[in-house]
Amino acid sequence: MTQPQSDPQAAYLAQFSETTGYLDFARYGPPSQAVVAASAAAMQSGATAGPGTVDDLMDATDRATRAAARLSGFATSSVTLIPNTSTGLFQAAFAIPPGPAAGEVLVSGGDFPANHYPLARAAQSGRIRLRVLAPPGGRMTPDVIAAELRPDTTAVSVCAVDFATGYRADLAGIRDVIGERLLIVDGIQGFGVTTQPWEVCDILVVGGQKWLRAGWGTGFLALSDRALEQVDPLLSGWTGAVDPTHYDGLIHPQACGAARFSLTNLSPIDHAAFAAALELVESVGPAWIEQRIGERLDALHEALLPLGPTIRSSLDPAHRAGILSFALPDHQPAQLGKRLAAGGVTATVHASAVRLSVHATTTEAAIDAVASTIQGAW
Repeated sequence: MTQPQSDPQAAYLAQFSETTGYLDFARYGPPSQAVVAASAAAMQSGATAGPGTVDDLMDATDRATRAAARLSGFATSSVTLIPNTSTGLFQAAFAIPPGPAAGEVLVSGGDFPANHYPLARAAQSGRIRLRVLAPPGGRMTPDVIAAELRPDTTAVSVCAVDFATGYRADLAGIRDVIGERLLIVDGIQGFGVTTQPWEVCDILVVGGQKWLRAGWGTGFLALSDRALEQVDPLLSGWTGAVDPTHYDGLIHPQACGAARFSLTNLSPIDHAAFAAALELVESVGPAWIEQRIGERLDALHEALLPLGPTIRSSLDPAHRAGILSFALPDHQPAQLGKRLAAGGVTATVHASAVRLSVHATTTEAAIDAVASTIQGAW
């Protein structure tokens, strides 16, 4: 008798065990049982190391790279793993071709600082010129960018999803207006939980500790053919070179594809966790996760409405992700944050708003806890 196959969506949801009131996925996504098990198994294997152990552990690097390529739509040879978003953004900033006269790069002043520092350091080195924009509401729309482009603009850096409000950028529209210029995208707040045309990015940088729920020390960098033809990665290490294990005391030519961005061997234990996290997303697909998140955002918004909130996030499904930022009249965000924490709700408090971020695993009880906790403060 054939056994019925398990529901992959139910199996996905059963993988997670965050506390009921956890609504802070934009800061950190509690990993799944599969991620924890993969990490523990790899660590245990390392603890009893013998012949072939290290090589076996490093197979996880290829597995994670292939999964990242499948989910992003890039060729496997165009993807390399990184330990976090900032590392990838620094590598991107110092790979933009300097040319005879440094080209100009555009970035929004409202972006998370991790997007500014790499470009600022590259500008200090003389490799690029940086122009920081102040778009209305901090939103880098195609129209805003089109109005700011100059003949010497060589690259535009944007966040796929704004960390403060959850605003989702129109990547396809931005690609259209910038033409052949390089499009650098920080995808950490949207990858794996939003359906976006990642393939229009020239340099896509994603950390795994938030929405991918892979734990710290995980992430990937993906490059388009255009980028691979143009970039000159200054931050390229011995593992990013041809014949890296041929120890002859010489500096070798850079490797082909995204491999040239490698700095050194990273943790295969982290890569085992990353592979498990990415494959878990694949088991249900980003579209299903996105739909679940959208339903929970709608429910959260409805629960907050009786409180008269000022919503700072877009409610348009085309421009939202998993974040809802709000403020309440006569209530300081810091006070609201303390009240929510006392009620078992985990959130991030910014200067002008409280940021709640939901995932596919967020329950109705979590949303009820937000409203009831805040109402209890009145």
